[in-house]
Amino acid sequence: MSLQVEKLEHNMVKMTIEVAAEELEKALQAAYLKERGKISMPGFRKGKVPRQMIEKMYGPEIFYDDAANHLVSEAYGKAYDECDLELVSQPMIEIVQIEKGKPFIFTAEVAVKPEVTLGEYKGLTVDKVSVEVTEEDVLAEINKERERNARTVDVTDRAVQDKDMVTLDFEGFVDGVAFEGGKGTDYPLTIGSGSFIPGFEEQLIGAEIDKEVDVNVTFPEAYQAEELAGKPAVFKCTVHSIKEKELPELDDEFASDVSEFETLDEYKADIQKRLTEKKEAEAKEQKENQAIEKAVANAEMDIPQPMIDMQARQQADDLARRVQQQGLTMEQYFQFTGLTAEKMLEEMKPQAERRIRTRLTLEAVAKAEAIEVSDERLDEEINKMAEAYQMEADKLKELMGETEKDQMREDIAVQDAITLIAQAAVEE
Repeated sequence: MSLQVEKLEHNMVKMTIEVAAEELEKALQAAYLKERGKISMPGFRKGKVPRQMIEKMYGPEIFYDDAANHLVSEAYGKAYDECDLELVSQPMIEIVQIEKGKPFIFTAEVAVKPEVTLGEYKGLTVDKVSVEVTEEDVLAEINKERERNARTVDVTDRAVQDKDMVTLDFEGFVDGVAFEGGKGTDYPLTIGSGSFIPGFEEQLIGAEIDKEVDVNVTFPEAYQAEELAGKPAVFKCTVHSIKEKELPELDDEFASDVSEFETLDEYKADIQKRLTEKKEAEAKEQKENQAIEKAVANAEMDIPQPMIDMQARQQADDLARRVQQQGLTMEQYFQFTGLTAEKMLEEMKPQAERRIRTRLTLEAVAKAEAIEVSDERLDEEINKMAEAYQMEADKLKELMGETEKDQMREDIAVQDAITLIAQAAVEE
């Protein structure tokens, strides 16, 4: 086998691969042996027709496709190993020559990993994020817990208020005529939930039990029922019951019921601590994201389109796995979202390009900073992974090949590059 590599624009290369005529003949013979059992010819038992007779009747091209597929797979694999390029896409194959007695020649156009020219990545300015937790923040968190522990009580001595849970009958009319789908009986509705047309729920505030009220609304221009879109309507409504949430008292008893603490002050102090930790983690992440985004924007690289396409396909495969884990098929997912496979891939390409740019920039920073991952550091990460999977670390290490370990080293180096960029950033 011989290999020639021609550099093309935008980090693409064209590999011209030539396979000896003898190898082509072996592949043709293998294709004949594979297919002969399916071929019948008068005067011969099925599966016993000589290759020469088959080629004479159907042409020598009859075995070309099978032979070419075998040779391309085998020869491209060898070329991949021989060339000193980092290939980052699936090849586009074109057969140049396939003919008995002559070398088999084909080309493979494939993307190579782009070189990155780094810009500024240290001392980048990022927004300063406050990690202060106010009394209002703590109270808001406590009120969420009170809402979760609230009980529902019937209300009979007042009219409807915001946040009430009501049951009502309603019927809608457009130009005095009732319309299909506009009627409901004993319908449960929480006032302020936004479940109904804008303006509907607000007009129920003040309604009294078993007294009819008119609610005047206008359907949105983009309403799903085209015959109603943009039209004014009147709903005749009667509220039959009102319920409200009764929140527990904010005292030591409440604190001991919903937490491990005996007093409200201890409970508040714990919430303050947890909210502070959460805000600090969010601020750290925001700082990292801003710094990395600027470092990536300062870097220059020419990403080949096939590399982006392959990343988008990987993202689509990941999405398909998540969808299937939720018990759906991709056909159902497309029905729900209104997407097609082609449109989904197209929409994923901008994100795919951002991921590639970010990864390449961080890898370049790790290289520029000579970040190396020791065997001890790798073992630490393997131990963490083993603990997460509830496995023995030595067993996991045995199952991992050198490729997987090298990938882990790269990922750790990239994470160290993120830390370096973030720590060097200046908050303003």
